[in-house]
Amino acid sequence: MTEPSYRVERDASRFLSRVPSIAERVGRKPLAVGRVVGQSAAWMEVLTQAARVAATRATVFLHGASGTGKEVVARFIHRTSPRKDGPFVAINCAALPESLIESELFGYERGAFTGASQSKAGLIEIASAGVLFLDEVSELSPAAQAKFLRVLEEREFLRLGGTQPVKTHARVIAATNRDLHAAIKSGAFREDLYYRLRVFDIRIPPLRERPGDIALLTDAFLEDMGQTSGCPPAGVSEAVRCILTAYDWPGNVRELRNVLERATILCGGSLIMPAHLSLQSGPGLSSPTANLDEIVRRQIEQTLRETAWNISKSARRLGLTRTQLYVRLKKYRLERPSHHAAS
Repeated sequence: MTEPSYRVERDASRFLSRVPSIAERVGRKPLAVGRVVGQSAAWMEVLTQAARVAATRATVFLHGASGTGKEVVARFIHRTSPRKDGPFVAINCAALPESLIESELFGYERGAFTGASQSKAGLIEIASAGVLFLDEVSELSPAAQAKFLRVLEEREFLRLGGTQPVKTHARVIAATNRDLHAAIKSGAFREDLYYRLRVFDIRIPPLRERPGDIALLTDAFLEDMGQTSGCPPAGVSEAVRCILTAYDWPGNVRELRNVLERATILCGGSLIMPAHLSLQSGPGLSSPTANLDEIVRRQIEQTLRETAWNISKSARRLGLTRTQLYVRLKKYRLERPSHHAAS
């Protein structure tokens, strides 16, 4: 009885020890298929949890704001799991009208409704040997929620118009950016389904909680854009890097990519400068070109305070080397307070 449990723990330990190398290897793949980029403590904690659960069969629940990279994490779990050779089938529950979501998920038999001229397998059936990723699961209709609960409990379902149960072994990863507790209270989401989905939950942090990853993501996005556009940028100015780090990123990683894509077009192959950025808001950033030195100085000073003047930690958060940070300390005449020891 203990052998399966031991094997799962052993496999989880093996995956955990490989998280950095796995992330590095996956990071070399095109961003379009879910590139894993980041070295911050918050992001590495996400990957650690993802690697731990990947070795099991447990249902995974990912929650976080829009644009934080929930599908990236879902694909990471798939690629580092025993199901890596099976399909990864994704569906955005908010992108389909209520009349189509059930036929897409469960499939249908010939004659089930007008226009059903032949039988069709649903996504649950297609994903049977792999992973079914339900993005925006909170948008499932009440009828679809009831049917999907049966899938999780009995591992079987009926196609629309069908009479014979169809078995499925698909692993489910669900994601949402909504507060499901509020949806449960309002009656919009089933409480029993919520607990069935939330076997192992992972919170995906917003980009503002992982500022040290912004420089890495910037470089990765620009590399990807350079491969797909006819006029890649020459790079990003240091002023832009500081602005990107200081910005609050309400749209998270998705907004960062969109901002860089627009800047790539505007810069015309030259260096991306502050004038090429289009940012919605942020302290002192309503005009990126105004008081630039003050913006940079304030960001460095704030980071140093948060790390108690630990130069190594501050440099990592700012996406700089220690040498580059020392140059800026001299430029902006920032001196270590006497009560802070050297680091």
